[in-house]
Amino acid sequence: MIASISFFLGEVNMKKKKMGHYSGIGGQAVLEGVMMRNKDLFAVAVRTPQGRIQTEVEEYHSMFSGSKLLRIPFVRGIFVFIDSLIIGTKALNYSADFVDEKEDRTDVDKAVDSVTDGNSEKVFSFLTTLISVLLAVGLFMVLPERLAHWMNRYLQSHALQAIAEGIIRIAIFLAYIIAISNIPDIKRLFMYHGAEHKCISCIESGLPLTVSNVKKSTRFHKRCGTSFILFVLIVSIVLFMFVHTDSFLIRIVYRIVLIPVVSGISYELIRAAGRNESAVFRMLSLPGLWLQRLTTKEPDESMIEVGIASVEAIFDWKTYQKDIFGYDYMALDSEDDVEAE
Repeated sequence: MIASISFFLGEVNMKKKKMGHYSGIGGQAVLEGVMMRNKDLFAVAVRTPQGRIQTEVEEYHSMFSGSKLLRIPFVRGIFVFIDSLIIGTKALNYSADFVDEKEDRTDVDKAVDSVTDGNSEKVFSFLTTLISVLLAVGLFMVLPERLAHWMNRYLQSHALQAIAEGIIRIAIFLAYIIAISNIPDIKRLFMYHGAEHKCISCIESGLPLTVSNVKKSTRFHKRCGTSFILFVLIVSIVLFMFVHTDSFLIRIVYRIVLIPVVSGISYELIRAAGRNESAVFRMLSLPGLWLQRLTTKEPDESMIEVGIASVEAIFDWKTYQKDIFGYDYMALDSEDDVEAE
């Protein structure tokens, strides 16, 4: 019954709904799956090697819960960012366990296990994180700073150097995204990213959460992490224009130290853009939406099913749409059962 009224509801929505109404849920793509979060709950749904959908629901209470700091603009974003990193890491580790089922253990794995009492996974996870951090610092901080510093002999201006450094950093980021998007596993990750966005867009557009409705929903969303990263890159340009030192080491240190500040400002911008439909905020959102053409891909139906499973594990979309749009899907389901009898 719900599937049969989807087109009708879509037509009605164009006239009466408030487009893109904020639902409060968010998520991210993981390996062969989708993570969704709603308040203190988050769910990870993964397509197993056997083709089943495995869903895990956990309760997460932030170490900052109840803190007055979460009410302070430009400060709360720092703690939200930390919580997102913690939950995101947990979700990725959970999904990685299913991917590891398909892979045979190598001699290196066995050797490290023998030395670390079977903790090879933790060792490799730590090394991967360490290498990733060092690579990020080198690629997105040291390299742009060095290139911009070299260009300063022609620019002769600290402000222009900061702008040049920011442009170089954005260019490196775009090149990095384009390069990894050609890797098959990353392409599938981006497809699950699209499934995550399309599920949220479907709900916030007032459509029943079905595979057919999700397929026709947009894969672009203003509150995406990709947009957040772009805000971070742009805000850092402005902020670094006001901080100057002749020491190369100190320049790198303050870039790292100011990451929380940049994150806090960027969070407020993307938060406002996600809840505001004014022309100014629509324009602010455009670059991030354009960038999502690289980081989200159209998912197949099996990926959409995983996204739906993740949403329904932590979010009552029928009650939400009844409260926001006035559609009582549970009553429609009951009528359908009576008709079936």
